[in-house]
Amino acid sequence: FALSPEQWRITGPNPDDPMRSAAVRPVDARVPGSVHQALLDAGLLPDWNHGLNAQRCEWVENRQWFFETSLALPRPLEPGERIVLHCMGLDHKGWVFVNGVEAGTFDTAFTPHTFDLTDLLHNDADNTLTLGFDLPPRWLGHYGFTSRMTEWKPRFYFTWDWVSRIVQTGVWDAVRLAYRRSPRIERLDIRTDYDPATDRGTLSASARFDAVPEGLNVRLTLTDPEGACTRAWSGSAEEFAAGVALDQLPVRPWWPNGMGDQPLYRLSVQLLDHDATEQWRDERRVGFRRIAWRACEDAPPEADPWICVVNDRPVFLQGVNWTPVRPNFADASNDLVRSRIALYREMGANTLRCWGGAAMERTTFFDACDEMGLLVWQEFPLSSSGVENTPPSDPASIAALRRIARSYIERRKHHACVLLWCGGNELMEKNATGGEAPCTPDHPMLAALAEVARELDPDRRFVHASPSGPVFIPSEGTAGRGLHWDTHGPWRCEDPGDPPTSWADHWKNDDSLFRSECGAPGASPAALIERYRGELAAMPPTEDNPLWNRTSWWLEWRTFTAETGRAPASLDEYVAWSQRRQEALLGAAARLTKARFPRCGGFLLWMGHDCFPCAVNTSVIDFEGAPKRAWHALREVFLTPPETLAQETEGEAAASARPAS
Repeated sequence: FALSPEQWRITGPNPDDPMRSAAVRPVDARVPGSVHQALLDAGLLPDWNHGLNAQRCEWVENRQWFFETSLALPRPLEPGERIVLHCMGLDHKGWVFVNGVEAGTFDTAFTPHTFDLTDLLHNDADNTLTLGFDLPPRWLGHYGFTSRMTEWKPRFYFTWDWVSRIVQTGVWDAVRLAYRRSPRIERLDIRTDYDPATDRGTLSASARFDAVPEGLNVRLTLTDPEGACTRAWSGSAEEFAAGVALDQLPVRPWWPNGMGDQPLYRLSVQLLDHDATEQWRDERRVGFRRIAWRACEDAPPEADPWICVVNDRPVFLQGVNWTPVRPNFADASNDLVRSRIALYREMGANTLRCWGGAAMERTTFFDACDEMGLLVWQEFPLSSSGVENTPPSDPASIAALRRIARSYIERRKHHACVLLWCGGNELMEKNATGGEAPCTPDHPMLAALAEVARELDPDRRFVHASPSGPVFIPSEGTAGRGLHWDTHGPWRCEDPGDPPTSWADHWKNDDSLFRSECGAPGASPAALIERYRGELAAMPPTEDNPLWNRTSWWLEWRTFTAETGRAPASLDEYVAWSQRRQEALLGAAARLTKARFPRCGGFLLWMGHDCFPCAVNTSVIDFEGAPKRAWHALREVFLTPPETLAQETEGEAAASARPAS
């Protein structure tokens, strides 16, 4: 049972006497929720979204914080029972206390934590449960050394090129109590498949028990989307532990967005004692589909396959790179997350790449992607750092990431939407010439992650990193040599034009097999910039203006003045120019890339939406959830079949080649 989300308060820093040496007075809080949001709601913190207020909030990182609630057991423990606390997401390091006694510690934001509270709880009185959070690391942000980033906490909110520093502390997923009795099922392993040739599905299921399940039975019930029973199975727990296969199932296939429907079936798993009394129950929603990968047309024989085939139909993977909807994602509602996913579905996207600088999203995100047909490329929490981009290779870090990868896969593998697992973002190592190239699969960290994926999810693809292959960013110097496999970039074009000839030529001559990250900047609406500028001036849009310098990578002042020969007359003029330019650049890039299918397998935009009110960023959905002009251009491309785009681009090329009359 879930603990009440409202009946919490935050104190600090002394759990035994919260009023003594406290940074602030105790304040009400919600769980899931962050310290930042609780302090903001109490009027003790400015809104970090306005002006430079994020800098005024940094003191929060330099305190310990304690979430506290009263806890009464719903019923007394029965003989042989234990009571445990499940914390699905704690960000990121600290302690759990019951009635002032330490019940355990935690040290990662990326996995759930379970604590046995049996011997610390009072059966006949209220108890005090306290979740204590220690200080976060000083720096895990964009610049640094990836090999030294060994604190297992999301990195993006320490500062990235699209968000100011807002380092979250708090409870970011559900907190539940559970009565436990052995033997019980510790882990379910569910796999599904669909055979297009026979129009039948297969479901394989097994379980890991915490003790030998003698004398117990298991009942499986698979029901269709309308609630009718598709198949049932009963047998001993020992049989179920060894594995059960339900085949020749009359199911409807699950399809990505734009290819068909997304029927979801419900699997109920019951553990029964000798007289058929239910001891334990769990449910999973599953879909039936088959995903395979083929080589791109004209690809070099040694290249990775980048044509995705769903239920025997090749599909061009198109979509965006997904990042958390807020830096304080503990406070992001499920409705807010679903609203962004719905916009991508409406845009015609079929793929979301969940980037390695954040945490894996809650199960409700995957539920929504199952329902809306958005395939999920899920990365493990590793990302580039600018100065040095090589993953850690020390034994302790590898062991920690193996545990995190196991947790990711075990919790999400049953979702129909999960496309593949990936080692991380922009992981690089030195090459023979002293430069950098994408890491190879034999890097110790990436090899260990591949081993975990093969063990736990052998039917699903594992990609060791994104990008992958010989070259990180495609260029004229490396083109035509079979070196562009999955590539990243470009993210901007400084040449004037609408779009510039250099930009169009880049995409016309591109021979990448997959484009998992590329983009172009576009300003947020003028009204949004005015709403969140705080005390700062809205103009000019230059690096000398602190408002725009928060995301200074994406400034285009020089391009505007080169194109027009003057400074912008107003914020409205500059925003209109910037959004038109982003629309032209991204529309051309997506159109020319998709027209190359099946020589290229996909196009994923960096990035989808803003989590912070950036004055300018590469997003196509602003902080408040409004699509920019580029969103509409991408929708037009995404809803057009690749063969139609190929015919159009071939016709345009032929027309431009004809001599003028």
